[in-house]
Amino acid sequence: MVLRATDLRKSFGEGEATVVAVDGISLTVAAGEFLAVTGRSGSGKSTLLALLAGMERPTSGEVWLEERRLAETSDADLARLRRREIGFIFQTFNLLPVLTVEENVALPFLLDRRPPREWIRPVAEALEVVGLSHRRTHSPERISVGERQRVAIARALAVRPRVLFADEPTGSLDSERGVEVIGLLRSAAERGSAVVMVTHDGAAAARADRTLQLRDGRAC
Repeated sequence: MVLRATDLRKSFGEGEATVVAVDGISLTVAAGEFLAVTGRSGSGKSTLLALLAGMERPTSGEVWLEERRLAETSDADLARLRRREIGFIFQTFNLLPVLTVEENVALPFLLDRRPPREWIRPVAEALEVVGLSHRRTHSPERISVGERQRVAIARALAVRPRVLFADEPTGSLDSERGVEVIGLLRSAAERGSAVVMVTHDGAAAARADRTLQLRDGRAC
């Protein structure tokens, strides 16, 4: 298994003010598998995604990326892992307006201080996959919302991730663009990435291989 979580829990606050966001979730995701995590707002979906990606530390439980136990991984090593082996598609895109489309896609490589000879080709290939090669010199402000989402996907794909996480990737898109985005995630799984998507979109979830539904932080 590429990704494994065991009895994962995350709570915020103390005493009577404690809120349990994720409550005892266990799951596995294999290479080439597409998992959709569904549930109403406040059910713990985005918190679970952050825990699986190593962006949040669990209150208890374990997350493993292949043979690596994330609890034993330093913050610096987790950041390096996310740059090199994990793709994350944010609901708000998280594109930098001062960078071009190409530079935004290359950002994980740039943060890793890798020379252009190591990233020009994978960045070009990722832009080709999402159909934005012709926009590579544009700033994010000069492209549409749908195109910004595809830039975010290209950035996640460029590192050829072992695991690709997507937080509500169709939330800002119309139905046609949403179908295109889910198709790109489906293609990433077919190329061997484990894909974990959080969504409240039933049509998007239906295209995954399987679904994990959350209610009040628990699987149901």
